[in-house]
Amino acid sequence: MNSTILGLNKEGVAQVVTRLNDLLSSYQVFYQNLRGYHWNIVGKDFFELHLKFEEFYNNAQIKIDEIAERILTLEATPLHSFNQYEKHAKVASHENVTDGSEAVNQIRIQLEQLVVQQRETLELADENKDIATSDLMTQYISEQEKTIWMLKSFLS
Repeated sequence: MNSTILGLNKEGVAQVVTRLNDLLSSYQVFYQNLRGYHWNIVGKDFFELHLKFEEFYNNAQIKIDEIAERILTLEATPLHSFNQYEKHAKVASHENVTDGSEAVNQIRIQLEQLVVQQRETLELADENKDIATSDLMTQYISEQEKTIWMLKSFLS
């Protein structure tokens, strides 16, 4: 049988899972970056940014769980080690960022990278009739496009 228990093509699911694991890896690195920005931010915008970065990493943590659970729903195994994350992530890790504007700009850049990955995952999920993964990616993209706009506005 060439179909999963969900009625999806096994080869297509394997491709989607690969993309989801890459995205999961990027989110894990993004999450750690956000924690670092939250912990290390200094300056006149400290109070505002400290709270905002906490909001961002809590949001990322939810997405990490949702992506991992989607991979499990597709009868696969989510990546779950830092070695794997570093190999598969499209988002680079950042250290010792203390400047608020730099941190906000890095978050913007990383969100743009995540949106690209999510669009690629969405297209592949659509090709394979994986509506649930497509829906998840659409929700993330919609939310993050607005966040990118707001971050750009903050930096203007």
